[in-house]
Amino acid sequence: MGRDRESAAAADADGRGGRTELNRPRYVTLPIILVFALIGYVYYVTVFCVIEDWLGLRTASGLGNAATFTAFAIMCLTTYAIAVLRDAGHVPSSFLPDMEDPQVVVHEIKRKGGDLRYCQKCSHYKPPRAHHCRVCKRCVLRMDHHCVWINNCVGHANYKVFFVFMLYTVIACIHSLALLLGFAYDVHKGQIHSGGSLKTSHIIYGVLLFPLTLAVSILLGWHIYLVAQNKTTIEHYEGVRATWLAKKAGNVYAHPYDLGTYENLVLVLGSNILCWICPTSSHIGSGLHFPSSYHSRLETMPR
Repeated sequence: MGRDRESAAAADADGRGGRTELNRPRYVTLPIILVFALIGYVYYVTVFCVIEDWLGLRTASGLGNAATFTAFAIMCLTTYAIAVLRDAGHVPSSFLPDMEDPQVVVHEIKRKGGDLRYCQKCSHYKPPRAHHCRVCKRCVLRMDHHCVWINNCVGHANYKVFFVFMLYTVIACIHSLALLLGFAYDVHKGQIHSGGSLKTSHIIYGVLLFPLTLAVSILLGWHIYLVAQNKTTIEHYEGVRATWLAKKAGNVYAHPYDLGTYENLVLVLGSNILCWICPTSSHIGSGLHFPSSYHSRLETMPR
């Protein structure tokens, strides 16, 4: 317990409370093995079957496509590994809500009763946007969801790298699918003179690749929507209910952390646009406090 308190205090002191190491056992689960195997399979078939049989790895076009796809594959592997290993962010044991902060009354109360948000299972107060994960058995900062494919929560400290992983996965899948379709088209038109032809392995690969590309594209699209709104998956579904209740009472509900599309993107991905596709997270802060539209309105009010 003493070591946990020291690590939590040190993390909070340097402003990156969500980037301490996981305090739960790390397991290499079957879903993680399947993801690594799938990445390896897609890479092998794309480079050594599709590109080799269609363009040839010794041609400029073949080598260029192979190098580009290899770069995407490396980024997929790197970002996935970081998402698996990086702590999503836990609440420091020393955390106490600031009662003098005007946002506390608005954002750190329960949906029922009006009391400060307190986790009975963890025996500590919960910061804004933190939720208890039943799988990890702890409260997670800015929790989005628990993902079985990384055996980890997606939360404050690893959300961006999870988002970037999906981005590179979609790009790699679309690139691979375009190569496969181009190869199939040239085979159909009889424009391949090197003896290349569609094989059963190509067909099986296409049957697997198309739904994979569709699934990860839908998932990426969903998280692009969430990032643009500065919401988590949990907050989205809470907002659906809040909107219904507000409409029923004749009021209008607005997500309190929506600062506008660009500001939302900056908060999640960073202020440097060139780093939006990099798995960096130095901009995220402690995860204990977040700017809100309520705070923005207070700053713009005439005094």
